[in-house]
Amino acid sequence: MTAPLAPDAAKRLFDAVRQVKGAPLNIGDVMAINAALAPPPPPVPDRPDDRLTYRTALELIDHEAMVLEAYKDSKGIWTWGIGVTDKSGHRVERYRDNPQTVEHVLAVYIWLLRTRYMPDVLKAFDGFTLSETQFAAALSFHYNTGAILRAGWVDRFKAGDLDGARAAFMEWRKPPEIVARRQKECDLFFDGKWSHDQFVTLYPVSKPSYIPEWRGARKVDVSADLGRALAA
Repeated sequence: MTAPLAPDAAKRLFDAVRQVKGAPLNIGDVMAINAALAPPPPPVPDRPDDRLTYRTALELIDHEAMVLEAYKDSKGIWTWGIGVTDKSGHRVERYRDNPQTVEHVLAVYIWLLRTRYMPDVLKAFDGFTLSETQFAAALSFHYNTGAILRAGWVDRFKAGDLDGARAAFMEWRKPPEIVARRQKECDLFFDGKWSHDQFVTLYPVSKPSYIPEWRGARKVDVSADLGRALAA
């Protein structure tokens, strides 16, 4: 594991990057440097037949973001954690005015992926060997839509019609704000392009409206907690 830089060494590194760039660093620069310097995620013990890797779990969180207490989504549906609603079988209003730890949010998230969402993805592609990126994209799609077993793009992919499958994938574009996520999933499935880093966007809840406070977003490093959740 890479040891963290001492404060004076870190300062020299940032100063050197500023000099090479010839301009002040922006938040994206700082996050990229921090990500490069961060130690690797904790190792996760192998689980037989478990396709859920660290990168897969992190990619989906990046698409969903995280809220530690119950909030109302754009349709007024009570939601919590990483896009969890009562439809998942986990009652979320218990978290109204009751924020949880990142560790608990991730534990519930991994449990739901393994018990409620992964089985359908594996069933939809039964007989086909998906790459890690394909599995991650299909799992993200299903976590968002719940429709992997009836999505036409899956049948087209299995029939070998990759162009048709890609086009059909992008037909799942409602509501409009989902299009950017769908494009990332599409790029991941068909081109193998990951979009996450180790940082996750965390939102507070505005009250009494109980909607996420978008301006209060901050980035948090979940690598240690996610590693523990996967290993549990």
